[in-house]
Amino acid sequence: MDPLVIIRKYYEPGTKAYRFLVEHSKAVTEKALEVARRFMELHPKMKIDLKFIEEAAMLHDIGVFLTDAPEIGCHGKEPYVGHGWLGAELLRREGLPRHALVCERHVGTGIKRGEVEEQNLPLPRRDMMPETPEEKIVCFADKFFSKSPGKQGREHTIEEIRKELARFGKDNLKRFDEWLELFGYE
Repeated sequence: MDPLVIIRKYYEPGTKAYRFLVEHSKAVTEKALEVARRFMELHPKMKIDLKFIEEAAMLHDIGVFLTDAPEIGCHGKEPYVGHGWLGAELLRREGLPRHALVCERHVGTGIKRGEVEEQNLPLPRRDMMPETPEEKIVCFADKFFSKSPGKQGREHTIEEIRKELARFGKDNLKRFDEWLELFGYE
């Protein structure tokens, strides 16, 4: 499976949205593969599907075009926070349910049903938390790169990521800190 073939079904090559998505996704993919290899060195008995990580990392943000994010060329009607579950719906229709879970579960450090309800987020009322090592790896790698103009392509430091996640509550920061340890970054 070639993720770019799927991306081109929804994004016109050469457009601002395509450039932002593909550049970001390639950076996240490289980081995710680095994290996965590091994880396998630390946990040699764990079996990690590198091919799946490569595909899922390229597709994790496919739903962003459905959101209202004009600064990155996306002119959809949905709020940006919904890009994960919207992408998951696309990938389920493409026959990629495992990849869809990565899309759905990568926003922040995952979103709990209670957070959706308490904050009245415009999301389905369900847990969207990364569960498998592969889901956690892509979610973790995604935190190192932004799609925002001017920030794209530059890898964020761990302290920058921690500061950003702290804005969304201590649970997000706690999960990220646990991943730092799990993946050998602390």
